[in-house]
Amino acid sequence: MTADDPSLRDLLRTERSHHDRCRAALDAMVTGADEQVVVGEDVSASGADAEVLGYRLRSRAKAMRELPEGPLFFGRLDFRGGAHAGQSYHVGRLRITEDPAAPPLVVDWRAPVSRAFYQASAREPQGVAVRRRFGWAPGSRGASADLTGLEDEHLERGESQVSEIVTREIERPRVGPMRDIAATIQPEQDDLVRADLTVSVCVQGAPGTGKTAVGLHRAAYLLYTHPQRIQRSGLLILGPNRTFLGYVSEVLPALGETGVRQSTLLEEIARGPAKGTDSGRAAVVKHDARMAEVLRRALYARVVEGGAGDLVVPDGSYRWRVGEAELARIVREVRAEELPYRVGRERVRTRIVAALRQRAERRAGPRPNAWVRAMAGARGAGPYVDAVWPKVRPEEVLAELLTGQEVLAQAAGELLDADEQKAILWTGPPRSWKSARWSPADLVLLDELSGLMEHPQGYGHIVVDEAQDLSAMECRAIARRAPFGSLTILGDLAQGTTPWAARSWDPLLAHLGKPDAALIPLTTGFRMPAAVAELANRLLPHLDVDVPAARSLRADGELTLHRTDPGEVPGTVAKAVHQALAQEGAIGVIAADADIPRLRDALPADPRVTLTPAGLCKGLEYDHVIVVEPTTIAESEERGLHRLYVALTRAVSRLEVVQTTELPF
Repeated sequence: MTADDPSLRDLLRTERSHHDRCRAALDAMVTGADEQVVVGEDVSASGADAEVLGYRLRSRAKAMRELPEGPLFFGRLDFRGGAHAGQSYHVGRLRITEDPAAPPLVVDWRAPVSRAFYQASAREPQGVAVRRRFGWAPGSRGASADLTGLEDEHLERGESQVSEIVTREIERPRVGPMRDIAATIQPEQDDLVRADLTVSVCVQGAPGTGKTAVGLHRAAYLLYTHPQRIQRSGLLILGPNRTFLGYVSEVLPALGETGVRQSTLLEEIARGPAKGTDSGRAAVVKHDARMAEVLRRALYARVVEGGAGDLVVPDGSYRWRVGEAELARIVREVRAEELPYRVGRERVRTRIVAALRQRAERRAGPRPNAWVRAMAGARGAGPYVDAVWPKVRPEEVLAELLTGQEVLAQAAGELLDADEQKAILWTGPPRSWKSARWSPADLVLLDELSGLMEHPQGYGHIVVDEAQDLSAMECRAIARRAPFGSLTILGDLAQGTTPWAARSWDPLLAHLGKPDAALIPLTTGFRMPAAVAELANRLLPHLDVDVPAARSLRADGELTLHRTDPGEVPGTVAKAVHQALAQEGAIGVIAADADIPRLRDALPADPRVTLTPAGLCKGLEYDHVIVVEPTTIAESEERGLHRLYVALTRAVSRLEVVQTTELPF
């Protein structure tokens, strides 16, 4: 149905009028949020309460002001049966009301009543008589959006149809950052989005199935459904790199959620900048799960359980003595409790002071708190604690381990062979921890040591994207930050490109601390054209992973293979780009990292054109993709075929392959 259909003009006029009313109500809500900040500043309350109230009011006002322009609703539900019989609801990205006590003009897509918009069908209408979808176009004459059409599904009559509006929205050209999919969520995606906060899920998603969008929308759903719990414990979005995070950065704000921490794992754990590099062999060893035990041994090798002698503490005319055997027992028992290193150190101190206090009170009665504090310090148990359970920094432990062949051999023991130990030892002149140039893998090891010493702050929920590329040690870093929280784990084993990338999900889930997470496959592609999916599926048998082939619901799209001479590659790519510029959408040129310099000068300086190294294209999408020299991409690294699989599946509408040899599969 379009605005040109005379029978629909009255309906469109009514819905446009409702949208105008919603826009006025939203403007009033924004103004009201700003006014509440002013009023809140004058509220009589304690300093702490006033500060908390002010922060919440300012945050809400800021979030309201930063809401992006766009249609305020994308659907409508008319109920004939069930708990909402006789009611009609417009569904949008956030709740809009003229009066908090009155029925809303728009219900939030995350509200329980909105679920029927995504789940109702002709077979199971869930009380819905009519589901209406709205078509919008960019606004004219200053409007944020123009309502151009609508579709009605009469579910109570058993009518079912493929939505042209949904199809157009999915196939709309990609320009700029990733968009939200609130208007087009499919039933299987909705089940994942609305999974309970306490449930961890792992989504094995083929390219184009919307797994990243599902993860982000689940984050938005949890923020809406459990606001106090999430605010108290926090929510973290982990992406593979800053390019990817920049691409998805506008999804949550578009859904009304701002202030969510979006980070890479290295940014989350780093105690300092990564200025060093590792050989490939060294990086593989450092990321191996065995390093966790090596580090634990290296840290606790500092603890002395016996042989330090008696403790004698002067106290006026008395000298309190704790024998060596009792002291060794205290240290041994604390070690057996497997506490964080720093907690264990203080517990040893506390128990030694308790032993001293027991002796003193037998002779002189109760001791004041000042006496207890003195016995815990430098004139009491302090020097002995420093001797048997010394204070140490993670950097000191790691630097000593990586510079001392004997230290490493003692800690690694049977865990690492001689070649593996040699690979991770620092070469060159000795370096102290203060002058060390830590590599990215070293920062992961430092986080492991830091976690052994003291538990890091946890999150109530973490969304982990491109999880298939995580190492065992990186998984452990994430697990430390969600000991009691849940995870949404997103990935595709076929797109694993790191040397330690997972070939199955079970070991990775175990390292993440969620071995019982539900594994959900997504195989239906809504983004990738069928021709592109078929080409990518030809590559799957060569990747040594057991994942189902992708299938696409899109019959449109184009696939073109160009065979050319080596010297003609830049010109062929440039010609393809110029032809692509005649059509809508973003254009991505993806090539092996080494080929980027020779292509850069050949391409036009157009904001729609992005030259992307194959190593950085994961998670991105473009309307028109030109993959250059697939054989070079495949041969450029150990898991080059996986990298090529990623590159070939970035296209939304058209894929061109420029090659000088046959495809490597």
